[in-house]
Amino acid sequence: MIRVRVLAAIAMAMLCAGCASLAPDGVAPPAASFDMLGRVLASGGGRAFSSNLRWRHDAGEHEIWLMSPVGQTLAHIAADAAGATLTAADQQVYRAGTVEALTESAFGWALPLARLQHWIQGRVAPDGIIATVSRDTHGRLAALGQDGWTIRFVYADAAADMQRPRRLDMVRDGRQIRLVIDDWRVGEAR
Repeated sequence: MIRVRVLAAIAMAMLCAGCASLAPDGVAPPAASFDMLGRVLASGGGRAFSSNLRWRHDAGEHEIWLMSPVGQTLAHIAADAAGATLTAADQQVYRAGTVEALTESAFGWALPLARLQHWIQGRVAPDGIIATVSRDTHGRLAALGQDGWTIRFVYADAAADMQRPRRLDMVRDGRQIRLVIDDWRVGEAR
């Protein structure tokens, strides 16, 4: 009888451990390293901004280059757990605790980087407040309401194996950000 109880306890512990490791449907594990090229357009409050973009993400560290159409760096953003810095084209340096606070003060629009690193991979960001989720016929995110943002995902190909979106249209508090992803390299952040 004791042996049956021990085996039952072990089985229950294994079952609970297995369930604890499962994330809710569509919720992302930590974002993998990536290097992406694209374009960003942000507008709101009577202001608009557009530029080319390179974003390198690696283990909680981010580097973002906002560039002119001819490749001149307009701003370089570096962020990690210690905070964020923005270096403008005139070499003026700005600092803040987060990229969101930094871009809000520098540009007038907050780039939701902590969530965006998951959204651009077509996944729900972990630990966020989810208002709505809708999926296309292939199970990919089509629209998401999370942390006050409304995000629409557009995919380049209708094929089910195309899991990463080609474009994100994000809206929050009357501000709009469109992110177009032109090139994507996973695991090649350096």
